[in-house]
Amino acid sequence: MNEIRFVDTTLRDGQLSLWASNMRTGMMLPIAERLDRAGFEAIEIMASAFYKKCVRDLKEDPWERLRLMSKRIKRTPLRTIRSRSMLAFQISPPSVTELWLERLAANGITEIRTSDPSNTPSNWAEAVRAARRDRLVPLILREAGNKPVEFHTHCNTGLGALCCLEAVKLGIASINTAIPPLADASSNPSLFNVAMNARALGFQTAVDEEVVKPVRDHFAAIARQEHLPVGKPLEYDAFHPMHQVPGGMISNFRFQLANIGKLDRLNAVLEEAARVRAELGYPIMVTPYSQFVGVQAAINVIVGERYKEVTDEMFLYALGFWGEEEAQSIEPNLRDRLLGRPRAKELARLKAPETSLKEFKEKYGGAGVADDEAMLRYFAGAESVAAMDAAGRGRDFTSTKMPLLALIETLAGRKESRQIFIRKGNLTVRLEQRQRDGGSAKRTNPRQLLSTSPQ
Repeated sequence: MNEIRFVDTTLRDGQLSLWASNMRTGMMLPIAERLDRAGFEAIEIMASAFYKKCVRDLKEDPWERLRLMSKRIKRTPLRTIRSRSMLAFQISPPSVTELWLERLAANGITEIRTSDPSNTPSNWAEAVRAARRDRLVPLILREAGNKPVEFHTHCNTGLGALCCLEAVKLGIASINTAIPPLADASSNPSLFNVAMNARALGFQTAVDEEVVKPVRDHFAAIARQEHLPVGKPLEYDAFHPMHQVPGGMISNFRFQLANIGKLDRLNAVLEEAARVRAELGYPIMVTPYSQFVGVQAAINVIVGERYKEVTDEMFLYALGFWGEEEAQSIEPNLRDRLLGRPRAKELARLKAPETSLKEFKEKYGGAGVADDEAMLRYFAGAESVAAMDAAGRGRDFTSTKMPLLALIETLAGRKESRQIFIRKGNLTVRLEQRQRDGGSAKRTNPRQLLSTSPQ
């Protein structure tokens, strides 16, 4: 019987898709050991886009996050996502990328997943021809040989979990899933749902769901406490394949449009994204191309006139900075319109960055500055790093249960107390130690000791 394995995306794609990357380190630490014991193939925890968010908005050190998590997760590989666009959708110099990868390994990352939206058509010509003759998954598995193949999808269309099952039936043995409440909606399919249905089809599942259930409860409590979104299964959406805006971008759109009082314009932005994507020649909607499309679409809607204001990234895309095939795929009239702008002519003189490691360290570091801090300055700026340091230790989310139950469990752990009374209003709670036959106290679960009586 075939065994299905799982990669956990809760701490990376799940929170990116539903919480706009607002998950704090303190939210992750209490459940780290459970994730490690569950039997996942890997645990995704970081992407290059998180660094600026962590430093500027959350005032947290992403390197410290990795170090703390790697101390608790010792058996399961910690994974990060890498693309050419490490910073502000710009191609980073090779020397900077190499330093970043070095620091990732030094701080606990053991796996890197590379994501690049630009595919050279000539390399894929045979695959496309074969895909027309056969189903795509068997073809990929055949060509991959002994290389592991994973299946990654989102639930925006309402078909994410079903796609996972189809992949399993076609031979995929490793599925990317998230843990509720950070699954479904615009996130990845739910681990529990995919595993249940895989077993119904006769497959074994290599994950301990009983170990994972408290992780689900932990994040559900945080969602209630912090008023964060909860992922729910969606009905089928035929519109999503047209715009293909990723889940993480949709959550950020909601967050940012709400901040400027224009959340009601979300559907208009998605409709415009479909138009912009078509005019750009249907680029693959992953970072950074999805951001190029989505940001320009949002500008078109908010300004009220299409392409009246254009991002530098759009100009560079039209200039071939990201690939000549991409530039040539743009609708000719739009490309001519973009390249005719003064800003496009100014940017045309740019060259790909070739900063040496020495030059990078001199610019962002200098004497006495560690490489980790230099990388944070590169991602977020020296002022933001200083503000992060001044903010001190992040919030503790060790206890995410109901406040009364959390207090009871804390008090029940005191060895010096045999009886504890709590009174609030007309409610009284009494806890007491029971004695064993030999006279020693027997400590039991506070839920078993709890008795209440109205006064």
